[in-house]
Amino acid sequence: MKLSPVMNTYQRLPVTFSHGDGVWLFDTDGKRYLDSLCGISVTNLGHNHPAVTEAIKHQAESLLHTSNLYHIEPQQKLAEKLCALASMDSVFFGNSGAEANEAAIKLARLYAHNKGNSQPALMTMSNSFHGRTLATLTATGNEKIKVGFDPLPTGFCCATYNDIESAKAQFADSANNIAAVLVELVQGEGGINIADTEYLLQLQQLCHDNDALFMLDEIQTGNGRCGSYFAYQQLGLDPDVVTTAKGLGNGVPIGACLAKGAAAKTLVPGTHGSTFGGNPLATASALAVIETIETKHLGERVTQLGATMKSAFESALADNPAVVEIRGCGLMLGIQLDRPCAQLVSDALDNGLLINVTAGSVIRLLPPFILSDDEAEQIVSTVVKLINQFTTAA
Repeated sequence: MKLSPVMNTYQRLPVTFSHGDGVWLFDTDGKRYLDSLCGISVTNLGHNHPAVTEAIKHQAESLLHTSNLYHIEPQQKLAEKLCALASMDSVFFGNSGAEANEAAIKLARLYAHNKGNSQPALMTMSNSFHGRTLATLTATGNEKIKVGFDPLPTGFCCATYNDIESAKAQFADSANNIAAVLVELVQGEGGINIADTEYLLQLQQLCHDNDALFMLDEIQTGNGRCGSYFAYQQLGLDPDVVTTAKGLGNGVPIGACLAKGAAAKTLVPGTHGSTFGGNPLATASALAVIETIETKHLGERVTQLGATMKSAFESALADNPAVVEIRGCGLMLGIQLDRPCAQLVSDALDNGLLINVTAGSVIRLLPPFILSDDEAEQIVSTVVKLINQFTTAA
């Protein structure tokens, strides 16, 4: 087999897709697969969605790129739309979730510097994931993926997720000098771990009491994945900074760092930038995504469908002792087993279904919002069958 010139940074599955249609992907041999992963919560409106396709075609026929040295009309429209949805004051556009989080980290440090804090720290949580750049890698609460990348940047500390006493202890340590907290409401890469509402409210208050920015990583949970446009809107939270990406462009790379109040005025000309960030093509696509989610009332559909699928899994797997817990927030679903289960990804592929296993033992499902009831039932029945076969054989 000829070696690929692409750097070997992924354990790729033995399949190449040629095209997609709605919730289905088709490989180069013509076999079709029900996509229950959405490119890791990216193609939330499915493949070849007519509104997104038309927006991309229209923009490509007029203007792809000019750079941020000039005003960009769809970028301005998207900024106004996102800020209104999130109750934020301003937004910086990058090309990915990692870049959105990088912007948040830089914003937090400059915010602290402007207040006279020359050695600020950013607190993140155990089992978190914030990106693969050096700063976002350091912020990530998973030591395994940091091996070999020392020396990592300083100015970070870590508390235990969902444990307010651990966060209080970090603030009480004067050596930390915490200027901001960055937390996921649902840890997607960590295994669909869902934070308690009371914990988040107390964490927010802890930030306010210590004049620290309360920053939420909604890279995966944002853009309707949990039902409301942002997950924090269900919980009575009032963050200073919110980051998002993934589903915002439905496959066109775009990330966003939103801020309000004093945080929104921190980054000024010369402090941050991006050549491609918020270019006409990416922002036109994102505008089409938001309009579709709103006009089709997909948030309500996500809430209903997520609850239905979670209930169906709980009922069908109730008698399987290998199932530890079934967790869900909208259409973020995780089924935790009592053993490693990466094999299920290949098993599902053989059965025409795309899934993911994260944190070693958690089957992660991130199906598209446009899923029909029958397609949702097909996902449930196939996954249940595969889990029962796998755990019985083991």
